[in-house]
Amino acid sequence: MGLMDFIKGELIEIIEWTDDSRDTLSYRWPDEDKNIKNGAQLIVRESQTVQFVYVGQFGDTFAPGKYTLTTDNIPVLTKLQGWKYGFGSPFKADVYYLNTRLFTGNKWGTSNPVMMRDADFGIVRARAFGTYDFRITDPKLFLKEVAGSDQHFRLDEFADTMRSRIVSLFSEALAQAKIPVLDVAARYQEVGAALLPLINPVVTSKYGLEMTSFILENVSLPPEVEQAIDKRSSMAAVGNLNDYVKFQMAQGMGSGQGGGAGGFATEMAVGMAMAQQMVQQQGGVLGAQATPPAAPPPIPAWAPPAPAGGTPPPIPAAVSPSELMSPADAAKILGVSEADVVQSLEGGDLKGKKIGSTWRITKAALDQFLQS
Repeated sequence: MGLMDFIKGELIEIIEWTDDSRDTLSYRWPDEDKNIKNGAQLIVRESQTVQFVYVGQFGDTFAPGKYTLTTDNIPVLTKLQGWKYGFGSPFKADVYYLNTRLFTGNKWGTSNPVMMRDADFGIVRARAFGTYDFRITDPKLFLKEVAGSDQHFRLDEFADTMRSRIVSLFSEALAQAKIPVLDVAARYQEVGAALLPLINPVVTSKYGLEMTSFILENVSLPPEVEQAIDKRSSMAAVGNLNDYVKFQMAQGMGSGQGGGAGGFATEMAVGMAMAQQMVQQQGGVLGAQATPPAAPPPIPAWAPPAPAGGTPPPIPAAVSPSELMSPADAAKILGVSEADVVQSLEGGDLKGKKIGSTWRITKAALDQFLQS
């Protein structure tokens, strides 16, 4: 081998790179300590970008095409190496190929629950995961902030590097958008599209990437929050407590499974109410014939004296203590919980008198409630 053949073998004349792995983001072209020849051919294919780096500084960037490396088309490298009047000798530089195609179906997710401030539930902890698509838009920024000097930077390394950063951006964007948790769980596609304009500017300015889509696939809440949502749904489904109590009583009577003493008491109360309503519908004449009028009550000794006309003043009616009931007594008769009775009292469906912190209900008020 002659001297010229040896020198020629130490020079790089064609620089090109093909990738069939489909998971490479950046690749440093292996120079094997060889010098790049003056006038060497650089081939950049579609979906590729080439970035020259000289002693740690970014040089020229090449889009897809074929180039002859001279001082005319590598002005930044010419300036860095101090070629004032052109160069006629080989040179050394790191050549990075970056894949600019669209990388789709990349998964993201929260390893720990994310704290969120919600208008309905206050502060809640939520987990979320989904997918996103991205491409490299700024080779210099991507090499500086993400890939570094890695000779072969792959997609799995990128996922490990970016997962926590994507989750952080998602949390900030969700807080900025002020989307309620229930809306997030109901409209995944709309929420993802709404968060994309908030996430993309940060990703582009920090990492040299552009996200073309950000998809939210699922949001899960802690079990206690889900139970609260189920209870709220149950309350909305029940609606009016009065109608709900009547419906429960009708079901128990129709099935014959009254549910023990409480159910039997409920059936007795309904039967008494129905009988009383039938008596009222028959009219007062029949009732008057069947039942003789009661004698007027005796005038007690403490009653005031009668006026000149001879007619004594009316005596205030007193309710027998046996006719007064507590919410617990009414609950046993109705076959519901004491909390349901208190809620009906506070809502005005069941009439009662609150003395201090205690409710008292008359039998007439309970009969009226059953008839309504």
